[in-house]
Amino acid sequence: MKNSKEYAQRLQRLYRGLKRGPSQIERTLYEDPVDAVIYGIVSELRSETAAQRAMKKFRDAFVDWNDVRVSRVGEIAAVFQDGGDAGRSTASALITALRTIFDEHHALSLMSLKKQGKRPAKQLLDELRGISPFVVNYCMLTALDGHAIPLTPDMTAYLKQNRIVDPGADDEEIQGFLTRHIAAKDAYEFYELLRQETEAPKLAKSKTTAKPKTVREAKTKK
Repeated sequence: MKNSKEYAQRLQRLYRGLKRGPSQIERTLYEDPVDAVIYGIVSELRSETAAQRAMKKFRDAFVDWNDVRVSRVGEIAAVFQDGGDAGRSTASALITALRTIFDEHHALSLMSLKKQGKRPAKQLLDELRGISPFVVNYCMLTALDGHAIPLTPDMTAYLKQNRIVDPGADDEEIQGFLTRHIAAKDAYEFYELLRQETEAPKLAKSKTTAKPKTVREAKTKK
């Protein structure tokens, strides 16, 4: 990235400004990477509040993720109630990802990735149909202890508009830049703070974000 030293300084200033005191971020961790993949797909094109609301509706409307896998796009899109294109796009990605995972692993689980090294695990995720770079990075960060900073389209736009990164940089360049200048131990906090910042004007969110529950966790607590 051109002028990387200058952008690195702006990035650190941004991070310090977003923290504004002791961290109140509760890190989300998934036991099974498949749950991270699902939440990543659901949350990429909508706010975290909307994504968590959708996850609750999924638990009410479907028996489990296998039920989602065999459902029609329209049935899944109806859960989102946030516009035709976004809802159908998410529904299609969910079905594609779940069917691919089932076909390749003979179960709706990605626990086998935890036995892989981080590089092979990321490569396997990259090869799954229906999985975007955001979802791959979200899964690596929250389920596989990877050094990644997932970026929604709004987060990328925010970084470019505020010239925290080169406006001409592509997503891969931005991801590489962020992971070089944000330490692995700070990656989740930075991701969550930046996401909250980009969603704050619309949602007036507090600094603490509720931990998204998986289908399994919700059913256990009933």
